[in-house]
Amino acid sequence: MTKRPARAALPAPQVQDFRDLFTSALRAQDSQGRKWSDAKWGCYAFYDYDGEPIYVGQTNEQLRVRVRRHLTNQRTDAVAMRILDVFEVAEMELWPLWEFEGVKGDDKEAKKQLDAVEYSAYLQAIEKSRFKAILNEKIPPRSQRVELPASERFDLISAETRRERGHPDIRIARRAETISRLAAVAHERGEVSDGLRRVLVIQAVRLAHLAASRLAFVEGRPEPDAAAIDVEGLVGTVLQEHRAQPPSEDLD
Repeated sequence: MTKRPARAALPAPQVQDFRDLFTSALRAQDSQGRKWSDAKWGCYAFYDYDGEPIYVGQTNEQLRVRVRRHLTNQRTDAVAMRILDVFEVAEMELWPLWEFEGVKGDDKEAKKQLDAVEYSAYLQAIEKSRFKAILNEKIPPRSQRVELPASERFDLISAETRRERGHPDIRIARRAETISRLAAVAHERGEVSDGLRRVLVIQAVRLAHLAASRLAFVEGRPEPDAAAIDVEGLVGTVLQEHRAQPPSEDLD
């Protein structure tokens, strides 16, 4: 009788590499022996193969729980709605708010500070983005900008995976597929948030620049300036919502 394989052995090698590095990131400790991901309250960011920030979020249920839902269980709105492509996440950054350990999730002061840290991390991501826009369907509530707490950034892909999956032609094909799936969500559901449609435009901008960069490379020209595409001219401001957003389906 053939023995059933272990579930952990079923994913493709690149997926296993990703999960091994992700597990190591969740086990990593700070100088005080605390696991970065064990904080109940905190914020997080994901980066793509170019180190480009692509998504910022917050949680008050524990960082490890939230980021695991994004990157392994695929049970968050951002992944289910095809906004965030897990295969494009190469790095993760965590900002734990240790001062709120033991504080209940409905604490107003803690929530206010969490919102401020998330908005500040979001602004930092916008500033560091070559496109001055990231893939958040919901722009964090506008808050007073604060100094970000200590953070740690983790690699989630191996050198081999980066060589194979990071090839521009593979990334162009994958990003085009992501846009197609996102457009299908908008088409099939009909009534979707303005934010989802904004993300569709931003993903299209990211695809256009990646494809243009590949063309420039094969023709021996310098990489085109991302500023050649006026994202704000296409989607408006990304610093606050243009109007109240209807509630989205929360899969958490």
